[in-house]
Amino acid sequence: MEIRRAKEKDMGRIHELLRQVCMVHHKGRPDLFLGNNNRKYTDGQLKEMLQDDRRPIFVAVDETDEVLGYAFCIFQQHLNDNILTDIKTLYIDDLCVDENIRGKHIGKALYDSVLEFAKKEGCYNVTLNVWSCNETAMKFYEKCGLKPQKIGMETIL
Repeated sequence: MEIRRAKEKDMGRIHELLRQVCMVHHKGRPDLFLGNNNRKYTDGQLKEMLQDDRRPIFVAVDETDEVLGYAFCIFQQHLNDNILTDIKTLYIDDLCVDENIRGKHIGKALYDSVLEFAKKEGCYNVTLNVWSCNETAMKFYEKCGLKPQKIGMETIL
């Protein structure tokens, strides 16, 4: 397995995985997330992101260059903010491994690769959000050593 930056030729598999993520969220919170195999990004948005160094996308690929999983990242920094320091953060917007091959440490390899990349880029930390209805992801991130930074709360009216 190899971890590399995503390319335009990977878009088909990335879209398949984005649909899997959408369905996980839909099953957990159908009041918030559409079903019907929707996906988070359009072709145009994804093509733009693949060219944007501020939003690196990494893929784990097998020996035939088939995408097994991905990590969408975004650099964040609050320069001249009134209350926040100007640390450089790499935010993981989305991390997914194909549901048919989970448990083979592909997600951990992706996460570790993102950490190494963030260190090389001079980041202070790596952050992400996880929906509380996605217990499998929460357990995975806890095993990777992540700790809660903040908690979003709601009341449904």
